[in-house]
Amino acid sequence: MQPLDTHSACAGEENCVDTRTVYIGQKKPPPGAEAFIQQRFPDNRIVSSKYTFWNFIPKNMFEQFRRVANFYFLIIFLVQLIIDTPTSPITSGLPLFFVIIVTAIKQGYEDWLRHKADNAVNQCPVHVVQHGKVVRKQSRKLMVGDVVFMKEDETFPCDLILLSSSRDDGMCYVTTASLDGESSHKTYHAVQDTKAYKTEEEVNCIHATIDCEQPQPDLYKFRGNINIYMGNEPVSRSLASQNLLLRGATLKNTEYIYGVAIYTGMETKMALNYQSKSQKRSAVEKSMNAYLVVYLCILISKAVINTALKYVWQADPNRDEPWYNEKTETERQRHILIRAFTDFLAFMVLFNYIIPVSMYVTVEMQKFLGSYFMMWDDEMFDEELGERAVVNTSDLNEELGQVEYVFTDKTGTLTENNMEFIECCVDGNVYVPHVICNGQVMPGAAGIDMIDTSPGPDAREHEELFFRALCLCHTVQVKEEETVDGIKHGMHQGKSSSFYISSSPDEVALVEGMKRLGFTYLRLKDGQMEILNREDEIERFELLEVLTFDSVRRRMSVIVRSSTGELYLFCKGADSSIFPRVISGKVEQVKARVEHNAVEGLRTLCVAYRPLSAEQYEQVCHLLTRAKLEFQDQDKLVAEAYDLIERDLILLGATAVEDRLQDKAADTIECLHKAGMKVWVLTGDKMETAAATCYASKLFRRSTQILELTTKRTEEQSLHDVLFELSRTVLRHYGGMPRDISSGLSSEYTDYGLIIDGATLSAVMRPSQEDSNSGNYKEIFLEICRNCSAVLCCRMAPLQKAQIVKMIKGSNEHPITLAIGDGANDVSMILEAHVGIGIMGKEGRQAVRNSDYAIPKFKHLKKMLLVHGHYYYIRISELVQYFFYKNVCFIFPQFLYQFFCGFSQQPLYDTAYLTLYNISFTSLPILLYSLMEQHINIDILKKEPSLYRDIAKNSLLTWPIFTYWTVLGIYDAIVMFFGAYFLFDNTTFTSNGQLMTTNTQMMFGNWTFGTLVFTVLVFTVTFKLALDTHYWTWINHFVIWGSLVFFVVFSLLWGGIIWPFLNYQRMYYVFMQILSSGPAWLSIILLITASLLPDVVKKVFWRALWPTTTERIQTPPLAPLGGARGVPRPAERHSPSSAAWASSRWDVPETSPEGGFQEASDALILRSKSSILSSSRMAELLTLSLRECPATLWRNSFNPLSIQDLVLSGHDSKFMLIGEGRNVDRLVNSPQQTVTALPESDMQRELG
Repeated sequence: MQPLDTHSACAGEENCVDTRTVYIGQKKPPPGAEAFIQQRFPDNRIVSSKYTFWNFIPKNMFEQFRRVANFYFLIIFLVQLIIDTPTSPITSGLPLFFVIIVTAIKQGYEDWLRHKADNAVNQCPVHVVQHGKVVRKQSRKLMVGDVVFMKEDETFPCDLILLSSSRDDGMCYVTTASLDGESSHKTYHAVQDTKAYKTEEEVNCIHATIDCEQPQPDLYKFRGNINIYMGNEPVSRSLASQNLLLRGATLKNTEYIYGVAIYTGMETKMALNYQSKSQKRSAVEKSMNAYLVVYLCILISKAVINTALKYVWQADPNRDEPWYNEKTETERQRHILIRAFTDFLAFMVLFNYIIPVSMYVTVEMQKFLGSYFMMWDDEMFDEELGERAVVNTSDLNEELGQVEYVFTDKTGTLTENNMEFIECCVDGNVYVPHVICNGQVMPGAAGIDMIDTSPGPDAREHEELFFRALCLCHTVQVKEEETVDGIKHGMHQGKSSSFYISSSPDEVALVEGMKRLGFTYLRLKDGQMEILNREDEIERFELLEVLTFDSVRRRMSVIVRSSTGELYLFCKGADSSIFPRVISGKVEQVKARVEHNAVEGLRTLCVAYRPLSAEQYEQVCHLLTRAKLEFQDQDKLVAEAYDLIERDLILLGATAVEDRLQDKAADTIECLHKAGMKVWVLTGDKMETAAATCYASKLFRRSTQILELTTKRTEEQSLHDVLFELSRTVLRHYGGMPRDISSGLSSEYTDYGLIIDGATLSAVMRPSQEDSNSGNYKEIFLEICRNCSAVLCCRMAPLQKAQIVKMIKGSNEHPITLAIGDGANDVSMILEAHVGIGIMGKEGRQAVRNSDYAIPKFKHLKKMLLVHGHYYYIRISELVQYFFYKNVCFIFPQFLYQFFCGFSQQPLYDTAYLTLYNISFTSLPILLYSLMEQHINIDILKKEPSLYRDIAKNSLLTWPIFTYWTVLGIYDAIVMFFGAYFLFDNTTFTSNGQLMTTNTQMMFGNWTFGTLVFTVLVFTVTFKLALDTHYWTWINHFVIWGSLVFFVVFSLLWGGIIWPFLNYQRMYYVFMQILSSGPAWLSIILLITASLLPDVVKKVFWRALWPTTTERIQTPPLAPLGGARGVPRPAERHSPSSAAWASSRWDVPETSPEGGFQEASDALILRSKSSILSSSRMAELLTLSLRECPATLWRNSFNPLSIQDLVLSGHDSKFMLIGEGRNVDRLVNSPQQTVTALPESDMQRELG
């Protein structure tokens, strides 16, 4: 026996060998067999849990302290325990252990749920054949080699080789929805020599061994042999994936089966697919880590500066350690370097709060809780599927607001994947069923002629052969029940009702189409396929071989024998895979029809056949048998055998099936474009079909100039010449600037779209040794793509989709990518992209299982990105910046205080305040803000996709904004510290020796000063958050003002009671003394006001002078004098005063024109006074006018690109552009047909 190639390492002790030998029924083989070698296999216990009772604490602690921030705070805590530091270990230990315990509880609870699920599965009863009887045992006790008895609707407990079934042909039907999401019925076959064994006694008599490959995770690949000892010589049969029943699949339409356990427990294919996806990190997380590094450097710098200044200070003989920090003699005798290092560590501990430990747990809570808003969104619920959006990875929520490239599949993603048979072409004659409605036969349609054009009588035989081919060349099953799993369509015949089901919607549509044309596929029974022809006669064909479809060949074939003994090979597949193998037939006529249908956006397949002689069939059988029995390179040998068989074909015709565009798919793509995203379609379909879909979905517009980089063109010119020609074309218009920059400069630039096919992409991606310039092809291709508004990649293999995504990810700009698809062939690009979206479609759930997020339909992507993504990014960005800001405010006064205490490491704040600042006093308001804030209304975000551009490229976490927040924190800290300092500047001694301020008549001391600063700090950072809040609810009021009340109440209790567990009572009566002082109250108010002054100035003046698009919408510049948002009320619209709502830059007629473009009451004329209008200003005014005036007339200067954006934004209004020229013509020729050009001279006549 030749060894097998193992694809992956597998668990168990047997993975040191290439194959495993399984003894059916765990019986030793009879004499003459190979020597019995006992192999050890795992039992059937499934373990999906991460921890055990014994290793939970050490393993979880190890994993948590691998995080840099947690490890850093652990070191700080240990330093506080080891050396004498200015703060208690509690100040660092309590926040750290709070974070650790909360995380451990969360992870422990999740793992407990996994343990619970594992136990439920492992204790599930299973029926096993032992000693000729069926016995019951727990699933976890199942062993490799056990013969398992399964009934209909039961789920397979392990991977089984099918030995026999209740059906005479040995077949069974299975659904694999829990594995790949495909709910259609799949057919599996029993071993030829064991399918006759129907009872447990007969099965118990089987003496056989199975040699197969070691466990590997590919669900669709399996290789092995079964050796059956029935006589002197064992009979060897090949085993493949159609013999393997996978754990998790469910038996359907079959009464019972017997199977032998081949892989158990964690070695089953389902368990091997439990492997977690690679960790993806968002741009926000990367920025946050970069900021942490900066703050760590600041922390170290502070500690170094203070350590150095301390020894400079103490260089004066008259200055030594203060009395409260007196050193022992032993400490004084230490080497100066040791003392300096100890002081450095002490300063590190004192300033370590600049690193916000609680930020991590807050961010995790925000992401986890925030993800539910998407899952609870009723607008993202699909009633047809009964599905909501699913969040598989909440770590990437904010990345949804940063997407720059969207890579989408076509079939099932942009389209419905609900196929409807449109027509077929036989030898150039077109056949069209008249009455089809969503695949259902319409009532009363039985007497209608189904054929529009029919050939002459000489071609009738060829025509019927075509129809028979489509009735035989498929994997469709017939279900005789009302309720089925999978794709179903009615076959209503008389009173009975049956349905076609298949894993391929195309095959169901074709078989139904043949029924409408007079040939009905009835069933497959005992290897016989039955067809009802036009004369109501049943024809039977023996199914001999099925050459299954694969994405490389792009075709499938069957070999059948008619009742008269004639042998045929029927083949159907893509035109690119059929035409090269055809030797006769009306190729040109069929090819012309295929191209016509492809341009119309229809999915096309070609059908051919080959008559076989008995000798040729014997050769076919020999080829297939030899290939399937080979272990080494079995897949390659089978592919070569198929290639030899599927040749010398005779072309019969072609079919056309329509896959309709999904509802609102075009609107979604249009909105993504307006949001600044580039949309690429990656599909395996032919170019013409995919291009038609792109036009229908508005990916390409009629004004788009299409650039082709296809095999057809590279055959006419070299790839080098084509690439450089396309590069010169786009650079000539854009001048080397990316399109997203140059498109806003002038209307002279052309809108380009690129089409590339898989073969050409391979040539671009893989440099040729023969072409010295090929190394630059990839960069030239990227440059072309960057200057195209949309790209269509057709004839793509799954791996090529991932290569495209990886190429864009690795470009110089490092854009954020999103991939969306619904099928198994989209998994590779979904995993490769920064954000992977799965569509809950009809191609299975593999895409959903491997995605970060899942949505029911493509249209839901619009709200996911433009609303939820926008909110997620804004909220998390504000959370991160706010955390750093409030910690700078918190710790910088501590730094300043060292200059006034001789660098003695004396803390400014009390231990309780140090501990609770980030945990209690300031944590809940920012957490709620990051969950609830809506800086712009949801409806506006949906209507104005361009707002997405304001947050693109991580714009809220750039270094200038980071610097602004840091400087703002330093400013507030300086105001708080020195404001309180000057308040206490004048002090006198009382009669009892205490120090009192002359300004406030308060007892002065370190803790009074620190408490005053801390009080101003807590109120300032909380009020700043309130100033930044746009969306107020009762929860916001409760949390924000409640946190301040909690601080005051805590301070009163902490300083108003003598706590017996404290060794010191330094805070006693401090806070109440501050509250009892009127000047202290006034000082607090003044300091808070001074601290918040920059925020007020920024909101009032900065936004007025340099507002962003978002800020304009938050605060419309047009005063609402007549009506809401600056639009006059309908009753006042045509009164002389109605012009008052417009700004002084506009001249609005006092009365509306009579007659004209539309009704007089629906028109508004705006005339520009200035020679140049900014696009934002014009867009702003036009948007406002559209809310009340369906017709808007513009005159003089305008930016046509901005008007075009508004024309295409979904408004139901019509636009009249007064003027002539290229800019006007460009808009008038837009596909929406909503723009009318009106020459200046005709204006008066048009207006009446």
